[in-house]
Amino acid sequence: MTSPRLVAIIGGTGAQGVPVVRELLQSGEYSVRVLTRDTNSARFKELQSYGPIESVVGTFASEESLRAVFRGAWGAFVNIDGFNSGEKTEIFWTIRVSILRPLSLYGEAAWELAIEEGVQFYVHGNIDYGYKKSGFRPEFHCGHYDAKGRMGEWILAQNKDAAVRARMRSAVFTTGPYIEMTLAKGTPFPPSVDASGVATWRAPLGPNGAIPFTALDDVGVYVKFLFDHADGEADGMELQASVAHITFEELAQAFTEVTGRPAQWIDCDIEEHLEATWGKAADRPAGYNADPTDPATMSIRRNFAAWFNMWRHCGGNKGLIQRDYAVLDRIHPKRIKSAEEWLRRENEKGLKLGLGTVWDRIQPETLGFVLKVSEDGRQGSI
Repeated sequence: MTSPRLVAIIGGTGAQGVPVVRELLQSGEYSVRVLTRDTNSARFKELQSYGPIESVVGTFASEESLRAVFRGAWGAFVNIDGFNSGEKTEIFWTIRVSILRPLSLYGEAAWELAIEEGVQFYVHGNIDYGYKKSGFRPEFHCGHYDAKGRMGEWILAQNKDAAVRARMRSAVFTTGPYIEMTLAKGTPFPPSVDASGVATWRAPLGPNGAIPFTALDDVGVYVKFLFDHADGEADGMELQASVAHITFEELAQAFTEVTGRPAQWIDCDIEEHLEATWGKAADRPAGYNADPTDPATMSIRRNFAAWFNMWRHCGGNKGLIQRDYAVLDRIHPKRIKSAEEWLRRENEKGLKLGLGTVWDRIQPETLGFVLKVSEDGRQGSI
């Protein structure tokens, strides 16, 4: 019997990393080694509930930690948290590791370190390079998106080099905003219940906006597909995942269908929404560890103004950010395909876990987190 292939994971305790670890371990075809700052955290303990896990205690901003997590692994899934580091530093740490000693030269690339340590297949956790897709229009320059998107293109370009391919091959896994964010606090569009008992979402998407949401329960299946097909279709592939291009009007209608409760979407001005959501914090760095005096640091306000502007130009899968749903249907025939299907699954899941219905879960006293950055209170070391 073939031993499970070892996959090194950076970002394993994040919203996306958890279902990746779960799917790989439960398949029995892969073992997992996770880089973490804290093996006593609730999120790491959740990972352990899915099966045996190797851990490396450290940070993605350390050559020593990166070498330890990559060493001897067959595969790697790397999804750096840009809201921790900021756009500039995320690019640096995706490419480079660190200047560990005084007067040392530039560090090595995390991607390069994976090659050095013998990783054979590397999956980059990615989001869309919206700035480039817009034709480099500044109103679409969203720092946390473009940092990952730039590096996704760079990694796929390296994958065409014969000398690189002789040692390691790569793929890119591109997601959109998690649809779970619509039922959570600490997101750009948390749900609320107004005084008349109407479930309400405020999102400045305008008449033609839609978001290609990704369902976290599908993420693990897609990433496992990439590892399963490392020697074939996944080699050099950018797999772009999405449920559908969903409007908030569709989300509200689906919520009513599933719960029987009234729901509404309220469109609004982007600046008004940023002020209402973040207040004075809107002018702080989008990456909470970024230097606010660095001209390269982008504020929450600039970052999310561009982010919402992208989605305002995505309606009907004909705008700035598009997806090939036929490919997704082929790769994952049982994928979630609509807001209503996702809400029904969430409703059933919540009842089984004792969390109540989705209506129960959006009440102020029960609303939980999905994003690790919000759960951590936007604080912590790189």
